[in-house]
Amino acid sequence: MTRHKASISWFAMIGAAAALVHYITAVSLESLEWLSAAHANIAGFLAAFPVSYFGHRFLSFAHLNAQHRQALPRFFSVALLGFIANQTLVLTGLACTPLPFWLVLGIVMVVVALSTYLLSHFWAFRGQA
Repeated sequence: MTRHKASISWFAMIGAAAALVHYITAVSLESLEWLSAAHANIAGFLAAFPVSYFGHRFLSFAHLNAQHRQALPRFFSVALLGFIANQTLVLTGLACTPLPFWLVLGIVMVVVALSTYLLSHFWAFRGQA
């Protein structure tokens, strides 16, 4: 398997694990009705970030050789940008459609994943030239 195919495979598996942590955390907290969908989504993002960063750093993009001091802030920027897109799309979807939170969140998470991969591969984990 080529490095690129391995990177995509690992990204999909790590992304799925982080998405599952995010999704279960957010949906569980929102269902308790003491936390809004917006706040539950933030909690989901925060719970999933370490899974995502360390998984991608050591598995998905290990071959890119980025130093931790460079990769962490870059990946956090990518993740935060993805989360802002996620939060905006989720809240818009909830306001503009009759769809339930769990479905809107699931759809949005899939849509945001592609941009996260591209930014991670070509910028966040890219080592110094």
